[in-house]
Formats: sequence, C-alpha cells, structure tokens
Amino acid sequence: MAPIEELESAYLAARSDSSFQAELSELLRTYAGRPTPLYYARRLSQSLGGARIYLKREDLLHTGAHKINNSLGQALLARRMGKRRIIAETGAGQHGVATATVCALFGFECVVYMGEEDMRRQRLNVFRMRMLGARVVPVDSGSRTLKDAISEAMRDWVTNVADTHYLLGSALGAHPYPMMVRDFHKVIGEEARRQIHEAEGGLPDAVIACVGGGSNAIGIFHAFLGDSTVRLIGVEAGGRGTALGEHAARYRGGAPGVLQGAYSFVLQDGDGQIALTHSVSAGLDYAMIGPEHAWLHDQRRAEYTAVSDAGALDAARVLSRTEGIIPALESAHAIAEAIKLAPTGADKVFVVNVSGRGDKDIDIYRENFRDLDESAVGQALPPANPAATPSVSGSES
Repeated sequence: MAPIEELESAYLAARSDSSFQAELSELLRTYAGRPTPLYYARRLSQSLGGARIYLKREDLLHTGAHKINNSLGQALLARRMGKRRIIAETGAGQHGVATATVCALFGFECVVYMGEEDMRRQRLNVFRMRMLGARVVPVDSGSRTLKDAISEAMRDWVTNVADTHYLLGSALGAHPYPMMVRDFHKVIGEEARRQIHEAEGGLPDAVIACVGGGSNAIGIFHAFLGDSTVRLIGVEAGGRGTALGEHAARYRGGAPGVLQGAYSFVLQDGDGQIALTHSVSAGLDYAMIGPEHAWLHDQRRAEYTAVSDAGALDAARVLSRTEGIIPALESAHAIAEAIKLAPTGADKVFVVNVSGRGDKDIDIYRENFRDLDESAVGQALPPANPAATPSVSGSES
C-alpha cells in the first residue's frame, strides 16, 4: 500500500500543476505527434453502404500506437518523484516500445517484462525495445502472456520501490492506475470530439474501440460519456471458440473478481482460479477488463461485443485493401465491428479508434495469409470485398 499511496499523492499533485501539464502537452505535440487526424474512410464506407466511418489515427503517433501518451505522462511523473529506474509489462510490445522510448528520452534505466509466448509473437517489438536500450525479461510462468508479465513487474516493483516506478500500460491494476492511465489517454477522445464536430457538424452515432485492459477505449470513450445519443462499443477478443480458454471475452463466461489489484469482470473457472485466455492479438489476450469499463457496462453506458480471430484477420485485410491502412490486430477487432454494423446504419456516423499500426503484427499476418507470401508473388489477387467477409459478418456479441 505504501507505494500505491505515494503514487496517488504524487499524481494528484502533478495533475493540478500547470507546469506539469504544459510540459506533457508540449511533448505530446512535438515528440509524439499530436493531434492525430480523424480520417474519413471513404472507400471502406462506400463499399459497405450505410454508415460513414471515420478512423481516429492513433497509429500515426511516434512508436506506432496510442501507448506513447501514457508513457510520456508517467515518465514525467517518475522524474518528479525522483525515480530513475522504470519497469513495465507488455503484451503486444507497443507499451514496452513506448516505455523504452521515453526512458531513452529521459535517460532512465528501463526493464520490460514480457511473456515468452508474446516475445515469440512480437519479435520485432522485442528488438525495438532492445535497440532503445531496454532490458527485456522473458516470463515463463503461467500462460507466458500479459497477465504473467504484469505479475512479474509487480514483484519487481514492491522489491525495488525506493528507486523504481512501475509504468503500467493499461487501465488496470490498483488505484490510481486506472484513473491515471485514463487521464493520460483522454486526449484521444477530446480530439476526436472536436474533429467530428468539424467534419460532420455534430456528434457521432457510435464510437468503437477494441478492449483488452481497455486503455485506448477508455481514452476515446471518456469525452463522450455525457452524450447519451452516442453509443460506446468496446470490442473484446472472441478468439477461436466459445469455451473457457479459447478467447479473452470477459462478458462471455466471466464473473466479478479481483486480479492484480483491481475488482472487475474476470475470466475464471468454477473455483475462482484465473482462466487461460487466447487471442490472435497479444494486446487483447488478458483475463480481466479494466474496472472503469466494468462500471460503464454495469451502468449500461457502454456495450461490449466480441470478434473472433478470423473476423479480425478478415477486417485487417479489408481495411488494407480499401484504405491502404494496415491496422494492428488489436485495432482490427474494432474495424470488424464497424464493418458488421455499417450496412444497417444508413446516414449514421461511426468513429473507430485505430489504436495502432500493423507493423508489429506482420509475422502473424504472414502466418495467417499464406496466399500473400512468397508463393503469391506475381499473382493477381482479387480485391477485398467487405460485404462478402463471412467471419466479420459473423462477429459474436
């Protein structure tokens, strides 16, 4: 409790400090690349019919995802607290890369914990972290994914708290982390709200984002919470089946429980043991949804659906072929939900958060799109047809 209380006190002081906020805003603008554009996906929208789809382009930020927003904020906070050793966990690797990036920027020591399975899936990001000067520590316990990396990072933190700050990467863990991470990411929604007003003269009908722990989703949802006409749709990982252990959709078989410092909705077995999870996307492969998302669900302010691995992969190919944007596999889940809903949404406006770009997932795409690899060189490939994408149209709610 002592480090949690120290962190909360330091954060509340920093949040009300105009000089702290000014420095963070300047870094977000000049270093990270904010504001990110809101892009009208014209060809995708026209091919689907119905809704007009706008993409919030967090993939254009430095390091390739929204994670840099929170990493910059927490790095400034760590410096303010006199902590010069930074530890972090990562699943898809983007938070690890963002943490390694800000540690290089500020001259901090950086240690990143990552499950061995995620290291295999995200080899490019492991190399990027090491190139930036971070030490990447493989975690071989449990499922060897994000949950286990968080546990190892927490063990490190409580052992070395005097000089170490735990730069948690999602809206998870004990208070104040869910609040703090949300605050550092709410700039996404604030920008999107202004931008859609400029583009459409009003609010969107729906805001759609993928949800693992839920940092990008809570970041874009927050600015719209008071707008009752705007649907907030979080998209979880439907994985490869409906059985426990085959997916990471917490609202499919989950129940209230405590995990790693937070009370939320958790995938667990009949004895309350944390269940194994699966997703083609490492960043969504986690047993618990962020506690604020659970609260929004219980208040019926946000709704949560699930898209299968196949649906996300199909949506990634569709977006690539229609808009020239290869999304991160996490973001592809949100794209899939938009593709599913758009044909029935005549004259509606959707904003989809593209939380990251697909560079990190190229190896996974290659594994799943064998027809596009070396054997396909020189062959004429048919254009993507969103309306004929069976896995996307079959997304589960």
